[in-house]
Amino acid sequence: MHPDDGYRLLVHDVRDYAIFMLDPGGHIVSWNTGAERIKGYREEEILGRHFSVLYPPEDIERGKPERELRDAVAAGRLEDEGWRLRKDGTRFWANVIITPLLDKGGRLLGFGKITRDVTDRRDAEQALRDSEERFRLLVQGVRDYGIFMLDPAGHIISWNVGAQRINGYAEHEILGKHFSIFYPPEAIADGKPERELREAIADGRLEDEGWRLRKDGTRFWANVIITPLFDEAGKLCGFGKVTRDMTERRNTEQALAERRRLLGHLVEAQELERRRIAWDVHDDSIQAMVAVGMRLQLLAARLPEAERAVIDQLDDSVRASVARLRNLVVHLRPTAIDEHGLVPALSGYLRDVVATWGLTTDLTDELTVEPTTTTAVTLFRICQEALTNVRKHAGATRVEILLTSTDGGTLAQVRDDGRGFPEPVNPDTQQHFGLIEMRERAETAGGWWSVTSTPDEGTTVRCWLPDPPATGGGS
Repeated sequence: MHPDDGYRLLVHDVRDYAIFMLDPGGHIVSWNTGAERIKGYREEEILGRHFSVLYPPEDIERGKPERELRDAVAAGRLEDEGWRLRKDGTRFWANVIITPLLDKGGRLLGFGKITRDVTDRRDAEQALRDSEERFRLLVQGVRDYGIFMLDPAGHIISWNVGAQRINGYAEHEILGKHFSIFYPPEAIADGKPERELREAIADGRLEDEGWRLRKDGTRFWANVIITPLFDEAGKLCGFGKVTRDMTERRNTEQALAERRRLLGHLVEAQELERRRIAWDVHDDSIQAMVAVGMRLQLLAARLPEAERAVIDQLDDSVRASVARLRNLVVHLRPTAIDEHGLVPALSGYLRDVVATWGLTTDLTDELTVEPTTTTAVTLFRICQEALTNVRKHAGATRVEILLTSTDGGTLAQVRDDGRGFPEPVNPDTQQHFGLIEMRERAETAGGWWSVTSTPDEGTTVRCWLPDPPATGGGS
């Protein structure tokens, strides 16, 4: 076989490229398998027709087919991408190369034309561009976060609306400046900006909170995330930096912490005063009343029967007063909590107080670690308030208390079988249940508190307090 025949066969059978020839006037004089597959015309349908049949109407109106032939002759080659038409009228995005064919004397013999259907590639590139544009618009439009990029040395190369709002700089004022402009003098002197970039590279990400500066020199508390950006070869291209103004949150947290600190001092002072009064009543008043009762009994034994009734009445009054004083002591500060701990104190309260309300009680002790006195007092108060609410509002017949050591602290659960709440419980609105007081006690002690309820089935109050190391003293 002659080499030219082999070459013609090779060209003819190529399927991924449309390869065909035009005469000097642009009429098609050859057609390969790839051209038939891409364009849809069989060879006998297309030979002799002008190649402009493959162009959309708007290109024909602008004279694009003829212009491309002229440009190919002038430049020796033309490459173009654009819409082309198939036989069925559908469009595809084509990469086209037109090469003028000249004889040895330089006379134009025609043109070689290679066309490839790159619609899928164009669609993918367009989807990527659309995605990038949507992402750019998203980043540019975000107002609550300062989102910008740094070059590898830390100079700012992009800037969004949120960054302008938070930091105060317009885009034209900040681009090209080093990001250390946002750091207070003491942070710059300490080398913090450069150190953060190094740590971000080393760890793949850096998150920090601290003071930053606005354009006007005022400070704000910022949460900052710095992410190093690498290309496919692992070369550092720069950094992405996201900043959020957390000043309001920080002020709120500090105010809340201060409020809880003051509340903690108030609760501590209140408990100390309750303990003092309870001990005074227990050690002085009750003991004195008990002694009075004993003397009355001795006196009654020496008096005539006719006069003993008066003494018995006095003795009954003394006994009733002692009972009321003991009940007062239990409410103020059960002495058992200091002497024996949480479980005996709660057991005594259930036996001496709650049982008189007509409630059946059950206390389950699963403690493996005895809570400190301070923790025990807080848990006792929360359980006491929960039990009081059961008495006032639940219409229950039974209450169960479960104490468990878990997660480095103590979990207390008070469950009743009462009427429950018809609506979801909101501690901020259901003030008559004393829920706010229980929650604040738990949160002030560094723990948490919750309440769940099911209508006609009952309510469960849970609270967990961390167990700090015992200091050996009372509350």
